[in-house]
Amino acid sequence: MQIAMIHDRIVPMDQLEPAYLDRGTFFGDGVYEVVRSYNGKIFALDEHLERFARSLAAVEITALDIAEVRSRVENAFAAAGIPNAKIYFHATRGSAPRDHAYGPDLKPNFFLTVTTLSDASHEKAAGIAVSTYPDVRWKRCDIKSLNLLPNVLARADAARKGCAEAIFVDDAGLITEGAASAFFAITAQTLRTAPLKANILPSITRKFVLRAARDIGLPVKEESFTPQFAASADEAFIAVTTKDIVPVVKFDDKTIGPGSPAVRLAGKPGKFTKLLIEQFRSFT
Repeated sequence: MQIAMIHDRIVPMDQLEPAYLDRGTFFGDGVYEVVRSYNGKIFALDEHLERFARSLAAVEITALDIAEVRSRVENAFAAAGIPNAKIYFHATRGSAPRDHAYGPDLKPNFFLTVTTLSDASHEKAAGIAVSTYPDVRWKRCDIKSLNLLPNVLARADAARKGCAEAIFVDDAGLITEGAASAFFAITAQTLRTAPLKANILPSITRKFVLRAARDIGLPVKEESFTPQFAASADEAFIAVTTKDIVPVVKFDDKTIGPGSPAVRLAGKPGKFTKLLIEQFRSFT
């Protein structure tokens, strides 16, 4: 008899619930999105759904209608009644006995949660510390896949160091992005961030940060830079859906701020970062 064990309970395979055979559990075979709302209105849903559709297409999960996904998101958000919410949803290829190969008739599994968004006002006001971590992720980080073990390990390492985010550094010694965010530095009154390639997620919040920079007249350079460059920047910040723009005041234990490290005061959010935060509010 073919069996499965759930904790210490033995179950015949033919009686196992499909959720236990999800390819997302076996292989991380799926993609996800995170959307947020402000005061009862979902922000940038079109952009998030477009990216979700691209991710689905990239991993060849085709039997899911984006219009139906939109309807599910909107209905769940309305049912939850949470004005400032985090909406997480993912789709996996489906449920089947574990095998790397898959048949053409699998029906995708869809899962969604609506939860209260945590308050990030303190982090925005005081800034956060970040630490670097080797970027050992797969080569298609432009796909928002469920394969997030490197991100989990990076964030755990950052937490042990008392940091709120991990910043990935690739084999060439260049910053790619945060474990759960886009990363930016400001030097010589110019905003800098890594260019979008296969090793960078096309962050929706990043897109609006660049728009905010143009609106306030801050030049932008999309080019890669080193951790040493970031640590010596006048200002730095991360951008993430659930928190928007969050200032970085310490980078690998080095204080971020203008002037030489020897004369820098205690790290504080910089003036351009504050302007970008204000301009971002105008979008929401």
